[in-house]
Amino acid sequence: MRHLIKLVLITLLFLISTLTSPASAVDTANGEQIFSVHCAGCHINGSNIIRRGKNLQKKALKKYGMDSLEAVAAIVTNGKNNMSAYKDRLSEQEIQNVAAYVLEQAEKGWR
Repeated sequence: MRHLIKLVLITLLFLISTLTSPASAVDTANGEQIFSVHCAGCHINGSNIIRRGKNLQKKALKKYGMDSLEAVAAIVTNGKNNMSAYKDRLSEQEIQNVAAYVLEQAEKGWR
């Protein structure tokens, strides 16, 4: 009986860990919505209407060391130069979502 209880508990733990998504999982669909509301005004289709070379294309992101989730999230959070900070407007999860969306789109060539 004791072994059966252990087996059931282990099975339940396994199922819970594999069937539930982590709270910090990124949601690029949500990131797309956030991008269209907060970012597309300056970065439509991955461009940059303020500073052309500092766009969101894969080549430029790599050149400026902005080709990781952490780097994009940091600039969205804190801003830089003409880029506004969004730490007071977006939650950490929303920032992660939009950063993941930007990297996903850069990988696709913003098509």
